[in-house]
Amino acid sequence: MEWTGLNELREKFLSFFESKGHLRLPSFSLVPKDDNSLLLINSGMAPMKKYFTGEVTPPRKRVTTCQKCIRTPDIERVGITARHGTYFEMLGNFSFGDYFKHEATAWAWEFFTKVLEMPVDKLYVSIYENDDEAYKIWTEEIGVEPSHMVRLGKEDNFWEHGSGPCGPCSEIYFDRGDEKGCGKPDCHVGCECDRFVEVWNIVFSQFENDGNGNYTPLAHPNIDTGMGLERLACVMQGVDNLFLVDTVQNIMKKISEITGVNYGEDDKKDISLRVITDHIRSTTFMIGDGVLPSNEGKGYVLRRLLRRAARHGRLLGYKDAFLYKVCETVIKENESAYPELREKQDFITKIIRVEEESFQKTIDQGFKLLQGIVDDQDIKVLSGEDAFKLNDTYGFPIDLTREILSEQGIDVDVDRFHELLKEQKQRSRDARKKEDTDAWISDSTDLSDIAKTEFCGYTDLNTGSKVLAIIKDGIRVDSVGENETALVVLDKTPFYAESGGQVGDTGVMESGTLEVDVDDTTKDASGVYLHSCTIKSGTLEVGTELRAIVDFDRRANIMRNHTAAHLLQAALREVLGNHVHQAGQLVTDHSVRFDFTHFEALTDEELKKVEDLVNKKILASIPVVTKEMPIEEAKKLGAMALFGEKYGDVVRVVSIGKFSVEFCGGTHATNTSSLGLFRIRQEGSVASGVRRIEAITGISVLQYMNDVRETVLNVCETLKISNTKALEEGAQKIATLLHDQQKEIAELNTKLAAMQVDNLFINSEIENGVRIIAKKIDNANADALRAMCERTKDVAPLSVVVLACENDGKVTFAASCGKDAKALGVNAGKLVKAVAQAAGGNGGGKPDMAMAGAKNPEKIDEALAIVKETVYGMIKA
Repeated sequence: MEWTGLNELREKFLSFFESKGHLRLPSFSLVPKDDNSLLLINSGMAPMKKYFTGEVTPPRKRVTTCQKCIRTPDIERVGITARHGTYFEMLGNFSFGDYFKHEATAWAWEFFTKVLEMPVDKLYVSIYENDDEAYKIWTEEIGVEPSHMVRLGKEDNFWEHGSGPCGPCSEIYFDRGDEKGCGKPDCHVGCECDRFVEVWNIVFSQFENDGNGNYTPLAHPNIDTGMGLERLACVMQGVDNLFLVDTVQNIMKKISEITGVNYGEDDKKDISLRVITDHIRSTTFMIGDGVLPSNEGKGYVLRRLLRRAARHGRLLGYKDAFLYKVCETVIKENESAYPELREKQDFITKIIRVEEESFQKTIDQGFKLLQGIVDDQDIKVLSGEDAFKLNDTYGFPIDLTREILSEQGIDVDVDRFHELLKEQKQRSRDARKKEDTDAWISDSTDLSDIAKTEFCGYTDLNTGSKVLAIIKDGIRVDSVGENETALVVLDKTPFYAESGGQVGDTGVMESGTLEVDVDDTTKDASGVYLHSCTIKSGTLEVGTELRAIVDFDRRANIMRNHTAAHLLQAALREVLGNHVHQAGQLVTDHSVRFDFTHFEALTDEELKKVEDLVNKKILASIPVVTKEMPIEEAKKLGAMALFGEKYGDVVRVVSIGKFSVEFCGGTHATNTSSLGLFRIRQEGSVASGVRRIEAITGISVLQYMNDVRETVLNVCETLKISNTKALEEGAQKIATLLHDQQKEIAELNTKLAAMQVDNLFINSEIENGVRIIAKKIDNANADALRAMCERTKDVAPLSVVVLACENDGKVTFAASCGKDAKALGVNAGKLVKAVAQAAGGNGGGKPDMAMAGAKNPEKIDEALAIVKETVYGMIKA
């Protein structure tokens, strides 16, 4: 067999199965579609799950793919070993009730021995221990030597996840030779050593498990195969792990070029190089599929991977942002199979750079927090809880924490830290196990006997339809009566089903005395429309013929707002740049909420430009044209597609002149003029790198203007301003007056504090080298206490002052320490913290001046009573 590059191996596999009548599908997005059981796609079959269950009809009975996958349950192991990785590609050939064991085994063997020319004597085959049929096929039809056949138990060679399709497996192993083995005499297939590498896994999905251990043969068994592309490349390139595979190694070389650290020279640095290499692959592909950094879900996985990689850059001694530079190499090594990465390069690079620079600030915050804990607590050992918080919240590595504290003679409770870390890992694993198990669970009622609903709502809003099914409480029924609610399936419908961010239609169904309210419309994965209905009068039965009528006024408002969303995106790209992409939207009859990729708040000037540009296009009365066309033709027109969205061969394109051309299945106005006016109500942040605009059109703009007018009139009445044109001038006068009064109050507080300072020293004496004053001040606030403390520490170097006041049941403490008292060891920050804790509060600050709050006013005297003892304790220490 000859050395073969990873990209060439991918193409050879897909081409081979195309020659066997398979439809080559591009990789599905890493973001699962219509599947809440998975956070990210983690196997080749995961995005085709509903093809196997029969919920959705596959485009062909034979399919082959190379699927992008992300797995993160053992993220902490990535880098520590050369085996673990979060990103990988899974080659697969699939049969949905077509061919079975004979063809699947023959083609697998042919690909290995004929196409890749693997030596037959290096290949071993495992089967499920009771699968005599597979054994006979492998040995008698394929010609595998019985000595190269291995029977394994259910745990290893029977695939199932609870109830649902399942079946025995057959795996092909490659023998890497004695030198890679463990040296034991009984080293064999299944051994934990590195000699026998499982390369290909074929699942013969031939049974239905009822969940109670009962297995029924499937009428149409399936084939589900999986082969890790990187693992196959390791075998074909004769390397020990994925980090030495050609494309992955090129990424690592780029990291070495930037950091000046070479692989193989230092074990600890090798760990960091592997972490960065793996994580930049994962993050580049995740962002390419529309995942953005956030603090939950997929976004949190992305953020964690990016920050872990950036952190390991620091461990290599490189403190500047650099991952965005490595991203270019990831794209270069993968663009032959994933050209969309090159198309989105600017966006991907920008997201990585922004997140990396944000992390630099975060990790600096971690430094400050760590030092603050040390200063406030005067500790000898950092608690495991604090170490874990630094690691989990701020991405602050335990090794860095220990290194910093060791220089100050402080230990870390590492055992407790690892306990907390272990608990967190277990929670993640439990969640992952449930996720993997739930991957085959569907909450859909069985509607497999019902054809895809015919949607006629682009042109007709009132049509004759027939009831095909009624679902009540998850069960199909024959009829529902007055005041009951149910899901109703029609043969054809004018009601748009919620999708693409556009809400579902509402309206009515009528037939004689039968009157039904349609409260919402959705659809399942196979395209069956589900109308959420309330029976107002009469009885609705399966087979009823009726009129389905959409709420025209509501639909018209939705159409205006959806067209506004397209105009808005085009305007944002023109004003801000082509990095702007839709990151989510919600189109209702009241407004449009549009999320888009951008990295800072829009200025008032930018918002005005966007709003003016949209209104300009509205006033230009541009026809809105919708047309179905082949996807390649649409791409030539420059039509914009959604991040991570998968489209068929024929797509629907919505064009607003040349200003906006987008793939879209939603409903739209026929001309921009029908939008009337467009108004942006607000703009803000949704997540790192994502902004949100909420806007309105048509009658909603008029309502908004009336609301604003009413607010202006009310404000004028409150401020006794008769002419609305004078409102701005009047508001400025009031603002100036308030500012002057606040300034005057502050000056009076300062003078008052100076006057009261002398009173503080009455009956006070110098003891143990310091003058201690602890008093409650009536009719004072925090500013007054601060001013008095500042004054005393300036005029009395030996003074230690703690003052308290109460306002609305809340207690404020202020403490100051003169420079001579401070030299004796007194610390105002630690002192006020101790005093506040005695009154049910907390706080701290600088050694010479600090503030704190507390919840228990009745304990003020008790708290002030500990001041002297606390101060003397500091002096003795």
